[in-house]
Amino acid sequence: MTRWLVTGAGGMLGREVTGCLRRAGAAVIGLGRPDLDITDAPAVRAALRRHRPEVIVNCAAWTAVDAAETAPDRAMAVNGDAVRHLALACAAGGARLVQVSTDYVFAGDADRPYDEDSVPAPRTVYGRTKLAGERAVLGLLPEAGLVVRTAWLYGGAGPSFVHTMMRLARAGAGAEVVTDQRGQPTWTGDVADAMIALVQAGAAGICHLTSSGSATWYDLAVEVFSLAGADPGLVSPVRTESRPRPAARPAYSVLGHAATSRPGVPPIGEWRAALRRAWPWLSPLATTVPPASTVAPASRTAAASDNAPS
Repeated sequence: MTRWLVTGAGGMLGREVTGCLRRAGAAVIGLGRPDLDITDAPAVRAALRRHRPEVIVNCAAWTAVDAAETAPDRAMAVNGDAVRHLALACAAGGARLVQVSTDYVFAGDADRPYDEDSVPAPRTVYGRTKLAGERAVLGLLPEAGLVVRTAWLYGGAGPSFVHTMMRLARAGAGAEVVTDQRGQPTWTGDVADAMIALVQAGAAGICHLTSSGSATWYDLAVEVFSLAGADPGLVSPVRTESRPRPAARPAYSVLGHAATSRPGVPPIGEWRAALRRAWPWLSPLATTVPPASTVAPASRTAAASDNAPS
């Protein structure tokens, strides 16, 4: 039986991956930050010696996109340097490493989906640090490293943009949501299932795991309000320029899935269908208070514009 270790197991995606593996009867150890600080290289090496995993899934990350702009060294320590520690330890121990990455490695100004081999051109500190992590994995583990890019995540562990919209819908509150950023709303349950399937198929290199189709944040908010039984008319469209943020948001974050299909793993389905499948797992957390960076309230109106993946 393959032995798995999940870092960042206390986060939204980390909990999902750990849960999927346990439900499948796999041998898995989930380590949150209190258990393992991945920026501590000796601690990383000691953890691998102690647990002897065959596959490590790194869900630990600095995901505060705006805060990274004023703390680039701290963001690089987690998203770049720490990933290198993990890759070196995996190379020494003969383990495989799955590194979760992001659409922010691209410029976000395309008019067609970014393929796995599209040239990265990050415009934010967050994107540059995640790209550094990708390159560490691919450089040190050319046969045993798998970079999984994902985006616009929501999941049962929350909080997320979807949970924020659910809470507002149930409160009868309005929301002003950007309509000029396009991406792929993606359920962590789908990402976890596909990621595990890719590892089992022996995939290496770069794969994109996002839902099929595309939407704006406004489209997603309208869909959530509809599913919650609220009036979609409570959602008002605004443009990104009306909601300035320290870090630039990609206008176009749609990812292609060609490399994901090559090992025989089917792409994740259409984003609306995924949201409906996920709904029973999301509803209990709809009252979760979102982080301050997610929503900018204006009396009974809220604005939201992004979700950073791991």
